[in-house]
Amino acid sequence: MGFRENLKSELSFQGILVKELSAQTGIKKRTIDNYLREKGNVPSVEIAVKIAEVLNVSVEYLVTGKERKTGLDNSENYSADVRLLAKKISKMNENEKKLVTVIIDEIERQADLNNR
Repeated sequence: MGFRENLKSELSFQGILVKELSAQTGIKKRTIDNYLREKGNVPSVEIAVKIAEVLNVSVEYLVTGKERKTGLDNSENYSADVRLLAKKISKMNENEKKLVTVIIDEIERQADLNNR
């Protein structure tokens, strides 16, 4: 995924509207909308840094969707979809968490069988 997809994903994950990002960064809404369009431009490094700072992610994450490995088990190092899953799971009771674990184990088992 590229900058556009990662920015969209992060805005959705954090529940931030483009107009809110615009207000917090000082970047025109129309400019941010352009970054989010399918054939839109990629921002300059300076603009990407402003956006990353407001979203509390790295520019590397916005560009590549991945964080540099720090050796820390920090949720900021995970993609927005993984963090969203973790957030949902954290709200579950113990029985629901066990069920999710069973489902994931079965998916892994099926994947292993398919990869043989």
